[in-house]
Amino acid sequence: MTPLAPLRPVPPHRRAVRLAAAVLALALAAGACSGASDDTADGSGSASSAPASPAPPSASSSASAPSSTSTADALPAAPHELSLPTLMREEMAGGPLQRVRETAAEGPYRRFEVTYDSSGTTVSGVLLVPEGAGPFPAVVLAHGYIEPSAYVTGQGMRREQDRLARAGYVVLHTDYRGHAASSPASDLDRESRLGYTRDVVNAVRSLEREPVVDAARTAVVGRSMGGAVAYNVLVAQPGLVDAAVVFAPVSSDFVDNYERWAVPERAEVVERLTAGVGTPAENPAFYAGLSARTYADRITEPVLIHHGTADDTCPVVWSEETQAAFTAAGVDSTLLTYPGEGHAFGPQFEVSMERTIAFLGEHLTSA
Repeated sequence: MTPLAPLRPVPPHRRAVRLAAAVLALALAAGACSGASDDTADGSGSASSAPASPAPPSASSSASAPSSTSTADALPAAPHELSLPTLMREEMAGGPLQRVRETAAEGPYRRFEVTYDSSGTTVSGVLLVPEGAGPFPAVVLAHGYIEPSAYVTGQGMRREQDRLARAGYVVLHTDYRGHAASSPASDLDRESRLGYTRDVVNAVRSLEREPVVDAARTAVVGRSMGGAVAYNVLVAQPGLVDAAVVFAPVSSDFVDNYERWAVPERAEVVERLTAGVGTPAENPAFYAGLSARTYADRITEPVLIHHGTADDTCPVVWSEETQAAFTAAGVDSTLLTYPGEGHAFGPQFEVSMERTIAFLGEHLTSA
């Protein structure tokens, strides 16, 4: 078995945030001796078949409503083991990117199908490396909902992959667990999006190991469902990346997404979930614990949100509410709306990417 490569040094501008979180986590532990098609919605279409799911979470492990006034250097109480505060306490190291095969590239870069370790789960994805010696800034892409049984590796953000690689970024598009060549995912892990959040955090940590990557300049870019995954990453692991961009994101309030897709389309999963923890009305603390909005004041990175006003999959009001919550929490967040643009970003895609690349160029700078 190949030994795990050592982690590259944490960039200096992130070290203070990580150290404070680690020290507090140790202190808490000592004191104590949770389908649509390509580029579309969070989840129209039924969930794919998967191995038997673990027992539903128990309501007995729920706590009082989680704090919405936590700071980046203080960990809020976990209302349940299935919650964002649980991820805040996890150390995720990723692993070496294993190049499975090189595939045809569409521009001046090399394209590889890869796998990496995500907290003990194998996750597949696609890696794009610009021509040249590097080191280059790097971006992890978090795709939107695509029926897992129909998904193929690298699907969902091909346009973004190409544009960012041409702009000089190493790009790692994660497939997520339960997709393509990744290990299976349970229904609850998938529905909560916590598994996907772990996969993105570990993707960043895996990229940091690459000699061609400048570990001091990384970002996450999410689309639709992947927008919520990106929000989760920001609140769970402040300081991990330098910036985040989201396109046509789902809501930062878990209940909005749950009621929009899970309740009408994934009744069996909802039944298992509510049998253990109750409904949002019965146990609001549990659902708040899955909402990035609850912990918005933990976000330490600038955020750029793109949303079309004609989006009939993820209404623009969701991003307006997220922007208001982020602003109230002191987040450096910008919402750009696109009149008449739909969910997939067609006519105005190019201008949105120009703005994205300019935003990343401004914030992914060497220390």
